[in-house]
Amino acid sequence: MADTTMLDNRINKQINFEPLEAIVAATEEESVILAEKLRQVAIPLQVLLQALNIAKYDKAAAFRYADKYLNDTRKSKWVIIKTA
Repeated sequence: MADTTMLDNRINKQINFEPLEAIVAATEEESVILAEKLRQVAIPLQVLLQALNIAKYDKAAAFRYADKYLNDTRKSKWVIIKTA
């Protein structure tokens, strides 16, 4: 078994594969951080809900989704919401 593991590692290095990330669900605190990140700009409710639904299963994917949405909207005009 150790031989196959060593062989797999050598093959992965030759092909330049990255090790796979473990898929981890977001905690409640991380979901709040995600929501606050998206609330900095005026976004459709559906985008926020979609990001939170993704976070239930894959925290990294949810933050990538939020970043991509924010980067895409940066190209257009942003509406900044100031909180008291």
